[in-house]
Amino acid sequence: MPQAPADVRTLLAAARAGDRAARDRLFGECRDYLSLAARARVESWLRAKADASDLVQQTLLEAHRGFEQFHGVTEAEFLAWLRRILDHNAADLVRRYHAAGKRQVGREVPLAGGGSTLGGVEPAASDESPSAMAVKRESELALAAALAELAPDHREVIMLRNLQRLPFDEVARRMNRSRPAAQMLWMRAIKKLQQIMGP
Repeated sequence: MPQAPADVRTLLAAARAGDRAARDRLFGECRDYLSLAARARVESWLRAKADASDLVQQTLLEAHRGFEQFHGVTEAEFLAWLRRILDHNAADLVRRYHAAGKRQVGREVPLAGGGSTLGGVEPAASDESPSAMAVKRESELALAAALAELAPDHREVIMLRNLQRLPFDEVARRMNRSRPAAQMLWMRAIKKLQQIMGP
């Protein structure tokens, strides 16, 4: 039977006091959040070579090893600390592939032709995204947990549109759908996310 979400501040205090179960649960509570953050950071050309889950594993491993170096007490401070570790690991991953010469620039495909700085692609919506509004109402961990409950195609369309801020033409291309189909999928995904998260 799944456990109810725990208060991160309480888990932090217990983990610092030496409670291994609390420490494991603390990192478990953050796994979905880190997975979303990792997917948002792994560029499309790198996805063929590296998986976001590897980045999450590496981040959790380093966070476990360096837990004594974390001195914050709030959920926000803990998540910021995890994000810094994740960002460092993502940058290392990118540098490693660049240094190894594994990035094949000639095989990369631009988003679209055209001479504008945006490459002829419409910009992402400028208004505040539903996921950004949800983050304001709920904690980042709650949002990550709700996204993890979505069907894979619903999670993917929200990741591409709201977290990576891609225009619908690019979302449709990446999901191998027509633009209207991608927009309809996005609307259903947002509605489902709102149902999971509640008022």
